[in-house]
Amino acid sequence: MNRFDKPKMPSEARVRYLDGDFQIEVQGTFVRCAVTGVPIPLDELKYWSVELQEAYADPESSLKRYKETKGLK
Repeated sequence: MNRFDKPKMPSEARVRYLDGDFQIEVQGTFVRCAVTGVPIPLDELKYWSVELQEAYADPESSLKRYKETKGLK
């Protein structure tokens, strides 16, 4: 980093979730898990729902939301 570079402040991104990829609509450094509210850095984002357009922090959160939306226990 040179002296003219400013460190990036964490900010929430707005993302469009696609099949196997995502598209950043508003620049930011993280998104929030729809189930837990935990911030997820964009470079660590692995789980999301195209149908619900939501991000998830981990597979457990993804499964929990799936069960909620499908009426399963």
